[in-house]
Formats: sequence, structure tokens, C-alpha cells
Amino acid sequence: MEILFPFRHAPVLLLLLVPAGLLLWVWRRRGRSVVLPLDHAHSPRGRWIGISVRLAESLPALLLALVVLILAGPQRWDEPRTQKVLTNIEFCVDVSGSMNAQFGNGNRYDASMAAINDFLDYREGDAFGLTFFGNSVLHWVPLTTDVSAFRCAPPFMRPRSLPSWFRGTEIGKALRACRRVLIGREEGDRMIILVSDGNSFDLGNDADQEIARMLREDGICVYAVHIAEDSPPDPIVNITSLTGGEVFNPGDPSGLAAVFQRIDEMQETRVEKVQAEPIDDYEPWAHAALAVLGTALVALFGLRFTPW
Repeated sequence: MEILFPFRHAPVLLLLLVPAGLLLWVWRRRGRSVVLPLDHAHSPRGRWIGISVRLAESLPALLLALVVLILAGPQRWDEPRTQKVLTNIEFCVDVSGSMNAQFGNGNRYDASMAAINDFLDYREGDAFGLTFFGNSVLHWVPLTTDVSAFRCAPPFMRPRSLPSWFRGTEIGKALRACRRVLIGREEGDRMIILVSDGNSFDLGNDADQEIARMLREDGICVYAVHIAEDSPPDPIVNITSLTGGEVFNPGDPSGLAAVFQRIDEMQETRVEKVQAEPIDDYEPWAHAALAVLGTALVALFGLRFTPW
């Protein structure tokens, strides 16, 4: 059950027993009777005047109660909000020698990196990582919401500039490496976008099924972009379908751009409601205390018992 008025220092509320005792004393005490010589005249009881005086005498106790409430740290429940759920997206880009092949006015690698840079603008607020692979794997950009490193990456990792151990294609090794990166992030959704143009020998003997199972158990969805003229390899199709993703086969640079837009549409931004939290709320209690204090000062000028 939600508390209507939460307090930061709830034990202080025990001090409310003091003003409660004072109020009890004001309303239960009888005081001393004063005999006046009225010569057989009828004397009114003055009930309403007595109630008014007691109300005035109750004001200091009420003021003390409000001071105790303020010292207890009054709070209120903030309005529930919604926030975008962060998506951790790891780009897994093939830099083997075949990525130098003609694609549009450039090669497959340059077209892929240009499309990735455009994709970053669609997903503002998500975390992105960049991994290059051939026969080896290189994590170029760690998962981050700062995408400036992506803009500078293409010139440094062109396939023509890489050593010989990057010229093969080991997609299984790359996916396992990207999985290790993503499972290190406890918050947010997880996604791998694989960009490759070839077959991979390390996905045979049911290795694709094993990798898909691990990725699915870790909540990682895989989308693949097969940037080649032939059909996507069956192991890649298996991995994407088993993890809830899809494989695409763009025929030209415009088709590649459309693929990334399609991925953005399929992997919709998820919004979750943030639980309301208590925040400090001194203002209404302070206003009430000032009002009681002012009323008590005014009452001192007319609503009080005579000192005899």
C-alpha cells in the first residue's frame, strides 16, 4: 500500500505526542472558577466564547506539530515518467579482402560504413559499438552513445590497408566476440548488426545452431546484411531467424540504405514507465505553519483567558 505522505525521517514523528498532549490538556482542563457578585442576575455560561478561547490556545500546539512534521522531512510522490530503453547495438563489419569488390561507385566496405553512419542518426540515444573482423577480431569502438569515433573509423580499416590475418572470414568467431561485449552491459536491449559478403567455415557442423542458442539465451537479436550478389549463406539465415532478426541482401547502395532503415523500423524504440519516486515537499507544510503562526499572533490580542 502506497503511503500518502511519506517522510524522510519518520521516527521524528514520534515527537507529535508532545503537541497531542498539549491539545488534550487545553481541552480537558477545567481551570479555576471565579465568583462574581451579580445580585440575583442571570449569568450566561459563555460556551461559545470558551470554545473560541480554547481554539486560540490550541494554535501553539498545532504550530509545534507542524514544526515536527517539517523536521521529519515531508515528501510527495513524483509523477510517473516514461523513458526510452537504451538499445546496445554492436556493428560487426567484415574487412576481408572480398570487401574491396565493386559496389555502386565504390566498394562494399565504403558503402557499408556510409550506411552505418547514416543509421546512427536514426537511433539517437542508443549505445553503439564497432567491431571489425576477418580471421581476427578487432573491437574498434566500445559501446558508447558518443558516435564521433564512428565518423573517423572508415579510413583506418579499409581492407587494402590491413595485414594478412584480416583477409579471411570467420563470422562465428566475430559473433562470439560481439556477444562477450554485449553481455557486459546489464541495462538495455542488445542487438548485433552483421555486415559481411561471404561464407564462413567456422559456422559448419552445427556451430551456427550453438551460436544462435547462446545469443538467444542472452537476449541478443542478430540482423545480417549480406552485401554480395549471391544468396545469404544458410548458417547466417539460421542465426538471424533463431535470434528474432532477419537477413537482408541489398543489390546496390540505395538498397543498402533502405536495409538499415528497415532494421530501424523492425527494432522499434522501446519505452518503459519509470516508477514514481518520493521528492521533498516542504512548501505546503511551511505555508501551513506560517498561517497558524499568524493566526496565533492575532489571537493574542483578544482571544485569551484573563490572568486572574
